[in-house]
Amino acid sequence: MASPLIPSPEARSIGRVGFTVMPLASAITFVVDASEAVGGEGGHPGLAVHFCNAYNVALARKDAEYAGLLGRGDAVFSDGVPITWVGKRAYPAEAAAWERVYGPDVMRGVFSRSTPDGPRHYLLGSTPETLRLLQTKLAADFPGAQVVGADSPPFRPATPDDLRDRDQRIRESGATIVWVGLGTPRQDVEVARLASALPVVAMAVGAAFDFLAGSKPQAPPWMQRSGLEWAFRLASEPGRLGKRYVWGNSVFAAEAVRTLRGRGGVAS
Repeated sequence: MASPLIPSPEARSIGRVGFTVMPLASAITFVVDASEAVGGEGGHPGLAVHFCNAYNVALARKDAEYAGLLGRGDAVFSDGVPITWVGKRAYPAEAAAWERVYGPDVMRGVFSRSTPDGPRHYLLGSTPETLRLLQTKLAADFPGAQVVGADSPPFRPATPDDLRDRDQRIRESGATIVWVGLGTPRQDVEVARLASALPVVAMAVGAAFDFLAGSKPQAPPWMQRSGLEWAFRLASEPGRLGKRYVWGNSVFAAEAVRTLRGRGGVAS
């Protein structure tokens, strides 16, 4: 669903994923503005915001239903540096605006612009311990921001009663932004569901909870700029992430070549 709040709603595709192209600062402003527009009398309906990297592009190639879910989102930001490299080459007219819009950076940016008047934040995902650490860190770093609720769902498929109770807690909290860290692709499914059920900006931010809480190390800036963050994370969690990166990176590489050839960006 396209949103009139998005300044440049025409998606630019890499593989089966259409990306919303804008600089990081503009993306932060978009989220803050959207949080003010949702809810209330005559308010805008819920918005689904996704952050996609090479792995998401690979999953979309494998799963047409997942690709369709992303395609119905209100914004799909470029979470990974390799996405920006391919995007800039495939779409040179958008190259200057096609920046990495990284979930943790957006979360920090939105919290830095939060005041007691809003946005009102709800945290959904991770473990109870990480959520406690995250709330303590957010309160220290952004004392003007309101965190109106937090929920660590059990590690099992949610029942209809679970979802109904979850929605009720979010609704009663008065949240305008729900940050979702449930892992890919589960968090994308939940963001789409929340945006269709509640007047909130639902954001699928992956490992941002762990990084902002300090419960997991984040790659050094030079590795992030070099597109090597995946190598740092693989070294940190080889058992959990090994298959994801070996498979995902190879499928993404094929998608990148396919996209560039389709756009005339590489020789056949």
